[in-house]
Amino acid sequence: MEPREHFPNRRDALATALACSCTAFLHAQESRADETPSDVFLERAADGTPHKGKVLLAVQAHSDDIPLMAGGVVAKLVKEGYTGYLLRATNDDMGDAPGLGTAGNIGDHVLGNERDNAEVARVLGLKKAYDLNYPNHRMGDVPLNELICRLIFLIRLLKVDTVVCWDPWAHDEENPDHVQIARGVEAACWMAGRPHDYPEQLAAAGLAPHAVQEKYYYARRPEVNRVVDVSGVLDQLIDSNRANRAKGPAGNLGSRLRADLAKRGQKLPLLGDDDVTADRNYIKEFILARRRALGQKHGVQYAEAFHHIGGGARRSAVEEYVKKNAVPIK
Repeated sequence: MEPREHFPNRRDALATALACSCTAFLHAQESRADETPSDVFLERAADGTPHKGKVLLAVQAHSDDIPLMAGGVVAKLVKEGYTGYLLRATNDDMGDAPGLGTAGNIGDHVLGNERDNAEVARVLGLKKAYDLNYPNHRMGDVPLNELICRLIFLIRLLKVDTVVCWDPWAHDEENPDHVQIARGVEAACWMAGRPHDYPEQLAAAGLAPHAVQEKYYYARRPEVNRVVDVSGVLDQLIDSNRANRAKGPAGNLGSRLRADLAKRGQKLPLLGDDDVTADRNYIKEFILARRRALGQKHGVQYAEAFHHIGGGARRSAVEEYVKKNAVPIK
């Protein structure tokens, strides 16, 4: 994800790197704690595995979307019993390459981000990662019906109950990949349950109609109606961001800062004495700052904000009437 602001050249390369990386993240996650309603539903960690038997599909356009925006809720739901899968829409060919940054070629970008994406899936406890491999920042060219069809197939194949994805109704979204995958997921979630939509998947592939029941939508500026306590999966949240060595703003910035300070004869106690500690503590202190602020507002350590749809025991007026008034046939 690219920052909106462009910083001028500065003599202090370290300050420039830090400013750019922090700005990129803050731009990506603009769900400010002070803009989140205090009376939204707070979803706390559940005891045991109450969601055992359910299937989760975590959807992202790029390899860093879920770690930056929703890694906590994904890890939490998996911990509570979901079988999870990761779906990445693009091949991240316009991203950076691990260890090479912008100096890598497109092949380096594709391979490096594919490996990062697989590592994100592993860290979050997901069973498998799927890559649709559309060109990065070019999903506006992808026919929406083609995308919907591919998503419907996966929803039916995996029997997905819950999705985590970009919000198709959100404000301030500038990335065409985010917009297109969100539109595709929103349509596919209900169309997958209709037997007359893509019936060849049923007859030829042996699948069955299966509609998604619950959605956790994330966004730069979401319509927040649910805040999720992710304090119990903090280590996975940190490591999923650390896994994005190429595209993510977290990756190895802590170890880079530690090395730059050492050249100056300086150190930060925060960064410890090794690269792993430096990267993890940098992520916890800076990248997770908004999650920490949001959590404190709602009485927990770390939290993520979502536009949540479904998943409750909602009934229509007819269903409620039947429940209250139906009597046995004598």
